[in-house]
Amino acid sequence: MPVKLTAPQASSLLPVKGVQLGFAKAYVKKPDRKDVLVIKLAEGSKVAGVFTKNRFCAAPVVLCKQFLAEKNEIRALLVNTGNANAGTGEDGLRRAQQSCEALAGLLDLNANQILPFSTGVILEPLPVDKVIAGLPAAIANLKEDNWLNAAEAIMTTDIVAKGTSRQIKLGGKDIIITGISKGSGMIHPNMATMLGYIATDAAVSQVALEQIIHYAVNKSFNCITVDGDTSTNDSLIVMASNQAGNVEITTESADFAVLRDAIADVAIELAQAIVRDGEGATKFMTVTVEGGKSEQECRKVAYAIAHSPLIKTAFFASDPNLGRILAAIGYAGIDDLDVNTLQLYLGDVLVAENGGRAASYLEEQGAAVMKESDILVRVVLNRGSEDITIWTCDFSYDYVKINADYRS
Repeated sequence: MPVKLTAPQASSLLPVKGVQLGFAKAYVKKPDRKDVLVIKLAEGSKVAGVFTKNRFCAAPVVLCKQFLAEKNEIRALLVNTGNANAGTGEDGLRRAQQSCEALAGLLDLNANQILPFSTGVILEPLPVDKVIAGLPAAIANLKEDNWLNAAEAIMTTDIVAKGTSRQIKLGGKDIIITGISKGSGMIHPNMATMLGYIATDAAVSQVALEQIIHYAVNKSFNCITVDGDTSTNDSLIVMASNQAGNVEITTESADFAVLRDAIADVAIELAQAIVRDGEGATKFMTVTVEGGKSEQECRKVAYAIAHSPLIKTAFFASDPNLGRILAAIGYAGIDDLDVNTLQLYLGDVLVAENGGRAASYLEEQGAAVMKESDILVRVVLNRGSEDITIWTCDFSYDYVKINADYRS
């Protein structure tokens, strides 16, 4: 079961003016499940996206990047689960384009105003006829308060739907921010194997929105890992519908940082929810590395810890075999690291200092911390002033079972 994570209530996901969502059960892979989602945007909306850096990126990712680079006015998003349309070559591009053309025809738009997204099994042709057949039903139930259904419609191996909202004031106007995401396995920056959609009714310039999404993703989805695998389909989209009546936010606006930080908070909650719902997860681990010379070297240490199967399985077993963490710090790639000056903490317990086990440390202390479901691993490098925090989970028997049976 997910680690201290439950699905949101429909009423907690606030409607965003100018953003309508509709779903369908199109039998893309499995019967009787929501697997097609349409998001329709009001005219004048702004859209920004960040995508996987996997060179084998999926066909819909290729089209999304192309349509955004062309500066088309994006008016709708189309998502399917059950099939990733990745590793499908030119045929996959044709099928993704077909789905865009079909939705465009139904909404009286151009195909390059539609952003397509797919998630599911790689190396299999997209059943585009099923996706297209589901579009009328999805359009028929387009509603602004359909966020929970939308969150359920993008799930794959997720156990629970993921979504959250914020309400803030900008220039005396109430501003809504609502977001959903999916992801559970094949999670690792850049970004995670995830789809994320965050919408606000604020009026925001395109330049400001681009800065906001990059800030938010580096604080959130680029700070999580479940298993170290970077997916072919990762996509995060931020949409601003320009319906709140506020003066347009630019990078020079006094309220720019307020909106930026609120969207980042939504992204962080969604990203952490992905880790808490990590495939087979029983522990949620926060890894903080402090006192580095650069953020880059802090990330090296944090991910060496978070990616280690030896460390992740030890946490699953609540086994304080913490020498594994020291080993990971040592091979993280900081060539001039002085191991005699760093400290390692598990929760509030000092585990290691002066190059070895702390004199005050008792194994019972470590065992007590590791039995908790939320655990902090803190490394103090004492080399500078930079720091980084990332989130990960343990490896359990169920992780193997889920991925062994994924295509069945």
